Amino acid sequence: MDDVVLEIKNLSKSFAKNRVLNGINLTVKKGTVMGLMGENGAGKSTMMKCLFGIYAKDEGQIFLQNKPVNFKDPKVALESGVAMVHQELNQCLDRTVTDNLFLGRYPLKFGIIDEARMLKECNNLFASLKMNVNPSTVMRTMSVSQRQMVEIAKAVSYDAKIIVLDEPTSSLTEPEVRKLFSIVKNLKENGVSFVYISHKMDEVFEVCDEVSVLRDGNMVLTKSVDDTNMNELISAMVGRSLDKRFPEVDNIPGDDYLEIRNLNTKFEPLLKDISFTVKKGEIFGLYGLVGAGRSELLEALFGIRTIASGEIILDGKKLRFNSSKDAMSYNFALVTEERKRNGMFGKDTILFNTTITNLESYKTHGILSNQKMRKAAEREVNIMNTKCVSVDENITALSGGNQQKVIIGKWMEREPSVFLMDEPTRGIDVGAKYEIYQLIIKMAKEGKTIIVVSSEMPEILGITNRIAVMSNHRLAGIVNTKETDQEALLRLSAKYL
Repeated sequence: MDDVVLEIKNLSKSFAKNRVLNGINLTVKKGTVMGLMGENGAGKSTMMKCLFGIYAKDEGQIFLQNKPVNFKDPKVALESGVAMVHQELNQCLDRTVTDNLFLGRYPLKFGIIDEARMLKECNNLFASLKMNVNPSTVMRTMSVSQRQMVEIAKAVSYDAKIIVLDEPTSSLTEPEVRKLFSIVKNLKENGVSFVYISHKMDEVFEVCDEVSVLRDGNMVLTKSVDDTNMNELISAMVGRSLDKRFPEVDNIPGDDYLEIRNLNTKFEPLLKDISFTVKKGEIFGLYGLVGAGRSELLEALFGIRTIASGEIILDGKKLRFNSSKDAMSYNFALVTEERKRNGMFGKDTILFNTTITNLESYKTHGILSNQKMRKAAEREVNIMNTKCVSVDENITALSGGNQQKVIIGKWMEREPSVFLMDEPTRGIDVGAKYEIYQLIIKMAKEGKTIIVVSSEMPEILGITNRIAVMSNHRLAGIVNTKETDQEALLRLSAKYL
């Protein structure tokens, strides 16, 4: 037992009558990576929150290096050598990298914060991890991927014995993913252990030593990655075999419907001379490296980002958006990349989040009808197959995938004609992804025009009719999905670098 760093025994947790964890057992050995997989709502996050003292467990024991522990809050867990890098980053964006690393534990000298020591320790930390980060950089000016790497460095700085990584590559470019895997490998060699939560099968097989699968609050599989395969993991996760990762894309696009002519944006990062046409009922993919301008393009089409010149033409009519309200009036919808930051109201219910963009439709004689709103929210929960206790539940109580279903359902209530989707399956399990793919194809067959951004190459190739590739804020080319491959997309994405 000397090689066991973390052991969870018979862990159970319920919320009211809803049993979320049912007698979970998990063992993580020193210097290994334990993959943790499961559908959204399977209990992964609840399990980790019980470990970190965010939730009080109902039953069971947790052992750290063979000693029983019961952390009362995350600060105690961190100081005991258990760290977690969350998928949704929670950082002080107006402070520097150094401030974020030392938050809550500033070193003092003669009663004054020792900034020289902080700077030195920061530089030493980044040098040891081979990260090129300026400690004086303000967090807000950094990309999501850079901020995530800082969070990983922070976990290491606590001299953690075990680090939980929750969807760590969801915002990283391919070179940054390679960098992360290199860091994990080096830390493993120094005896650090990891719990690696991911929905990306290829990553689990590359970086993990063992993998455990949760389904409906039960641990249904734990195996060495060498003794299992992708089909077995998917079957364990969803309780059925998922023969194909992507449904058949059998929509038939119609005539040209949305045209973008020579679009340039006013503020940095500048989009330069973007032109393309999307057909009615088409699934049009946008691919490119992180920072290529994909999200900025969707924001410009939704009235969030100021257009300096160029035209947006919908069904032959020239449009001019000064706000997202203008875009919505022409039946545009946008699912944003960072759902917690700008895609939902985290302090409100599923009902509120589902109905907020379509309030005029729920009025009777000019007064909002609670009955109509409840009926709409319950309708979308059923259509999207959202796992929840009721529509009165706070949206933050749901798993990431179920939050995303509520957000998509919110826009479905408006029956959009142009649906802009920025990383719609980010951080979502294979079962929920498949459901969203089916929904996208169904919407296209109903005549909706869909523009979807994805960083996952198999996904963009698996669910689109055509793909536009962005490179350094320019359009590098447009290809027919059935006539292209990953190599061609990568070549185009590097065209203007």
